[in-house]
Order: sequence, then C-alpha cells, then structure tokens
Amino acid sequence: MLQELTIKNFAIISSLHLTFANGMTALTGETGAGKSIIIDAVSLLAGARSSIEYIRQGSEHCLLEGIFDLPQQLEFHELAEELGIDIEENILIVQRDMNLSGKNISRINGRTVTLASLRKIGQYLVDIQGQNDHQELMNPESHLRLLDSFGSKMFQKNKRSYQLEHKEYVDLTRRVNKYKKNEQSFAQRIDMLTFQQEEIENAQLEKDEEEQLIEEREKLTNFQRIVDTLSYGYQGLTDDTAGALDAVGSVSQELQSIASLDSEYQTISENVSSAYYLLQDAASEISRQLDALELDEQRLDIVNERLDLIHQLKRKYGDSIEAILDYYKKISLELLESDFSEGKLEQLEKELLEKESVLTEQAQAIHVQREKIAEKLEVAIRQELKQLYMGNARFQVMFKTTTLQEDGLDQVEFYITTNPGEPLKPLVKVASGGEISRIMLALKTIFSKTQELTSIVFDEVDTGVSGRVAQAIADKIYQIGENSQVLCITHLPQVAAKADHQLFIQKEIVKGRTITKVEELPEAERTNEIARMLAGAEITDLTIQHAKELLAMAKQ
Repeated sequence: MLQELTIKNFAIISSLHLTFANGMTALTGETGAGKSIIIDAVSLLAGARSSIEYIRQGSEHCLLEGIFDLPQQLEFHELAEELGIDIEENILIVQRDMNLSGKNISRINGRTVTLASLRKIGQYLVDIQGQNDHQELMNPESHLRLLDSFGSKMFQKNKRSYQLEHKEYVDLTRRVNKYKKNEQSFAQRIDMLTFQQEEIENAQLEKDEEEQLIEEREKLTNFQRIVDTLSYGYQGLTDDTAGALDAVGSVSQELQSIASLDSEYQTISENVSSAYYLLQDAASEISRQLDALELDEQRLDIVNERLDLIHQLKRKYGDSIEAILDYYKKISLELLESDFSEGKLEQLEKELLEKESVLTEQAQAIHVQREKIAEKLEVAIRQELKQLYMGNARFQVMFKTTTLQEDGLDQVEFYITTNPGEPLKPLVKVASGGEISRIMLALKTIFSKTQELTSIVFDEVDTGVSGRVAQAIADKIYQIGENSQVLCITHLPQVAAKADHQLFIQKEIVKGRTITKVEELPEAERTNEIARMLAGAEITDLTIQHAKELLAMAKQ
C-alpha cells in the first residue's frame, strides 16, 4: 500500500504531505480543486510520462516522493534483484525529480533507475483506473493474464514451470536457426582453427628458444673468427719465448721478495699474484674451448630453418613465441567448446522436437486448467454483475488456439451481452461507458483477491451513475478495499459515505497564488461534506439528515 505521499511544486500544489491508511479512502472536493492532480502525482511515481507543464509556475523543478509497502510477489523480488534495488527494508521509497531543463531523475530506494524500469516496478505498486481509462479491460491482449490471475497457486506453479520450459525451447530454437544459418561459416572457421592449431602444435615451440637459436647462429656464423681469436689469446698467454703468463709469474716472484718490507709492496704483490692465477685460469678455459670447437655446417642450416619457421609463425599469430603460445591456447579452447561437430545439427533438431513435444503436452494441460478457471470466473463475474444491477448480462471467456507461446497455446478474449436475446460479442465492442465501469468493478472485486495489488486508484469511475447503481458501485469499491488499499476520487455521496477515510481537497488563494490544501475530515465535517455533495451550494437540514443517514448505513 501507499503509506505516504510528498508533493512539492507540482501543478497548483506548492507543498503537500499526505499519510494514507488501509481500506478505502475517498478524495472529495469541488471540481478543479486538485483531486486528479494528486492521482497524477501517484501515476508519475508508477512510471507515467512526465511533462514540464507539471512544474509549478515560478519553480525550477518539482519533487514527488512516495513510500510504499514492499510488494511480496516473487516476480517483483526477481525484478528488484535484476535492477540492483536494495530491498532489505520492508518499504520502497520512490522519487521523481523533474526540472524545467527537461532533466528527469527517478530513484527507487536511492538507486537511480530509467523510466522503463520505474514503470516495471510501478505495476506492482499501484493500479490506476480512470473514468476513461480501462485499457487493461478493453485490451484483449491483457485478458489471458487476468484469467490466469484467477487461477489457484497450483495453476500458477504449473504455468511458471511451463514458462521456464518455454524459455529453454526458445533458446534451443534460436541455436538451431543460428546453426543452420552459419553452418558453412562455422565449418570454414573450424577448418582454419584446426589448421592453425596443428601448425603451432607441430612447431613444438619453447619460450626462450628464439634467443638461444640466435645466439647459436652467431657462434656458428663466426666460427673461424672465434677459433683465430682464442688461438691468438692462448698463444699470447702461454708462448715459451714471449708468453705473458710467464712474464707475469716472474714479476710476481720478484715482488714477493720485498712484500714484507712495506704494506703497500704487500698489496702490489698480492694484486699481481691474483692476476697471475686469473690468467692461468683464462688460459686453461681458452684451451678447453678450443678443444670443444667443431664446425657443423649442417647445424647452421638447421638453426636458420628453425628461426625462419619462428619468424613465419610470429607474422601469423603474434610478435613473440609467448604470444603465439597464448593464441594456441585460445583457439584450442574455442575448438573444444565449439558447437560445430559432425551430426551436431541433427542432434540439436532432435532435442528441439523432444522439447516441443514436452512443451505441447504441458500447454495442453494448462489449457484444460484454464477452461475450468474460466468457468469459475464466468460464474463469479455474473454474480458480481447481478449485484451491480446487470442481472441480465452474460459473460463468457472465449478461447482460440495458437502456436506455442510464452503463456501456452491459448488466446483469450472476454465476451459479453448486456441485453437478453442479444448474442455474445467482444467486450470492447458492446459495453457502454457506464456498463464498462460496472464490469471493471466486478473484475477488480474478483481480481483484487488474487493479484496482490498494493493500491488501487479509482479516478471518478462512478461518473454518470446514480441511485441504486451508485450505491452498488460504492459497495463494490468498499469490498475491493477489504483486500487492497483503495483511493477513490468521487463526486457521489454514496461512495464517499462508504469510505473508511475521507480527504477533502480545496483551493485557496495565498498572497495572490492558488494553492491546494488537503485535510482528513473527522466525522462531523464528513457529514457537512457529504451534505454538500448531495445538495450542491445550499445545504439544508434535510440534506444534513440525509448525509447522516448515508454514513449510518455505511457503518452498518
């Protein structure tokens, strides 16, 4: 239900804060006082389109805020989770901020949402019915949903199961169609990826291989230069006549003879001695390298061929061996997870046929259940219409069979005849305005018990009726209020008297500006307001007495 409503700078409302209660609340007042403006504000909080015309003259923006009880439907909680709305508390705070610039910000529990998302949430919060606003009832596409809402919890569970199965069926159909459309391109891509995978796999690449091969190629290419240089070095160090190693050894021996005479001589001696031993080690290493050197011209060809292969793979698959190996992992995974394989299409089509068979069986079972629901609904609506003085009316749910849809195999439309001897015809083509109001009330009386609506708003749906029909309408609106919160704009005293609460809306001029004020009427003032609704401008003792009688009858 709607707990609180705050309106600032909206139309002729400067600032208004309203608190609402359970049951039926009547909004009354003179024509033009602003009753419908309040309903417009509620409608905007439910996702209706806005206009800068709503912003109060002289203001830059207007603000609307509604506090609602948290809806309990599973579908609502799934939607809230999908939209990322925090619902830890048991309330929803819905806000709309509209600016003259055209900027329109909507928030739910502090989270900014799009208008489309607000509209999805709004359908669980409030249901607004105006005197010329019966789109749901007059739209055959909504009749199936209305019929289903009259079904039992078991029916709802079966329907939900079917819808989940149908979603899988749609996904599988999409896969089959995509597979058929792209079968050739799939095959070409798989062939290409398979070739690439084999090419990289056969290369047996190693991460640091390229650097090692380049180094090896440099050695092989400069083999003679390396031999000559090492030989020259070894000869220079070890030649018997002019070998550097012997010369350094002689110097080291001489220096050792004076090392004990001075610490600096000692340091020089040690340095020369270390150099001698290092040169000895170098000479031994040069000798070992010379012994190990062996020119393998075939090896050079192998290295060059390997480097050429790596270069070609780099041009195709990445700028390094690591990148090539990463690409190999990627295409290997794609091949592993690919839908394309021999006989895959036949397998998918077989699965689709099996799924369609199961789904058709479920849809037929739901159809049988719907026919039983329709029979109960027809009886219930006829009873409600009889109480609304349409005892001769006949109401029937007509079925047409379609292909498998999200809701089954059924198309449903409500048919009615209001006069004896007349054939049943589509509801949209038969009923008059006053009859539509009564039919709508009959449906709302029934569906308010099953649809779990938090708030229902009736905006002058009683226009054009009087007498016993007006009293019957009042009874029905009150009955709806026993299952849902009802806000009702009315000019009928019978309806106002029936309400649990009555809000009086009036206009005042303050400092040259028109503003709307709202107050909840206590019992004594309700009598005066209902007397005004009965008599118009001049209230007499008789109209006061009549008003008291209406209120007393309503209490009974």
